[in-house]
Amino acid sequence: MAYDRQLAKKSENVSDWYNKVIMEAELADYGPVKGTMIFRPYGYRIWELVQEAMDAKIKARGVDNAYFPLFIPESFLKKEAKHVEGFAPELAVVTIGGGEELEEKLVVRPTSETIMYDAYARWVQSWRDLPVMINQWNNVVRWEKRTYLFMRTTEFLWQEGHTAHATHDEAQDLQRWAIEMYAKIYRDLFALPGFLGHKSDSERFAGADDSLTYELLMPGGKALQGCTSHDLGQNFSKAFGINFQSKEGTEEKVWQTSWGFTTRSIGGLIMAHGDDKGLVLPPKLAPVQVVVVPVRMEEGVMKFADEVAAELKSAGLRVKVDDRDGESFGFKANKWELRGVPVRLEIGPREADAQQVTVARRTGGEKVTVPAEGLAKHLAAVLDEVQSGLLEAAEKQLRENTRHAKTWEEFKQIMAEHKGFIRAPWCERPECEAAIKEETTATTRCLELDAKPATGKCVHCDHNAKYEWLFAQSY
Repeated sequence: MAYDRQLAKKSENVSDWYNKVIMEAELADYGPVKGTMIFRPYGYRIWELVQEAMDAKIKARGVDNAYFPLFIPESFLKKEAKHVEGFAPELAVVTIGGGEELEEKLVVRPTSETIMYDAYARWVQSWRDLPVMINQWNNVVRWEKRTYLFMRTTEFLWQEGHTAHATHDEAQDLQRWAIEMYAKIYRDLFALPGFLGHKSDSERFAGADDSLTYELLMPGGKALQGCTSHDLGQNFSKAFGINFQSKEGTEEKVWQTSWGFTTRSIGGLIMAHGDDKGLVLPPKLAPVQVVVVPVRMEEGVMKFADEVAAELKSAGLRVKVDDRDGESFGFKANKWELRGVPVRLEIGPREADAQQVTVARRTGGEKVTVPAEGLAKHLAAVLDEVQSGLLEAAEKQLRENTRHAKTWEEFKQIMAEHKGFIRAPWCERPECEAAIKEETTATTRCLELDAKPATGKCVHCDHNAKYEWLFAQSY
């Protein structure tokens, strides 16, 4: 453990703090290839906890897990014009295999629409074969020019769901289910509230008719796209010939969706909740929920510490006893504070004799002494309080950093002085969108679900506004 007592303060330099806390908390390390990242066990465990929760929800919806190849024939991507145009700058391409030049170039998977839908075209013949609903937990490669640990890496982990339906209504229902499932994961596990909505035409997924997003607020007032869910219409079914015979005997094309949630979410988690002391992990995603730190490495103390840990583990809590030699009690306390463990139990000779522990929360509250009897129930309540407290604090931040602008001057002033989300009327013209970005670096984040039509002029031009959209600068 290379714990650095000179951790940069988040309140003074978010970027330096972010990179340093990831390294010092042993979440990840840099890979040998630019833009790649090594998931260390502590960081990967967070992703496993996300997987466990989300995988259960995906399967409950009737979506099955499968796996498709990493290499995609270049010709597959070229079948859908908007899709290949959108991904072309980010592709990693294999030209040599087995020491020989390949007859056709292979693209390292940037997303799996094309290779999966080639198979769907073979598997779907009749309405009886529908719906096809498949999910993958895998890695993808997008050759990013500007990389940032977790937030933007050349290779990242994700899940990607891909479904095919007999009707557009079925597809749209699945698309909406996926984004609402993601939103629940973010709120319930990550303690991160956000905005659900539609992406603008220029911001939607390449090859989609509609993209839904969950937009998060980060420190400094920037927005992070947390996940997306897409209505692909019949764009890929036309390109790949995914046809089926309907109940009425007519030949139809399927309607499709795709949706994804990535390890970028962990970057948002780190950034949103952390403080000057290091990570702050919501209990539901903490690899270690309770750490037991002996004040002295004495036999009686260690025996009691192990007994306490065993009882807590049997109650379903994730617990670790820090029995590492060569580190002082103060060093250990700071180490686990840096790593964001929600609750620390301190046990010394007095606690062991009295059969009690000293409880220290990572977020707020003074240390309290609690009897060992009934400790599991007490800590379960504490962890629930910590989880809900983080969500409440994040909701307050989101409310306080979401503002209205009716005029262009108001818009520019808010973006210059506060940043955060701006709700403003917009005409939805691409040239106006580009002008807003050019002048303020703010982009359209989303049109909120079920937004009501607006009246009056666009915040930037003289055209009529259709709705109020959310704008923000982005990561």
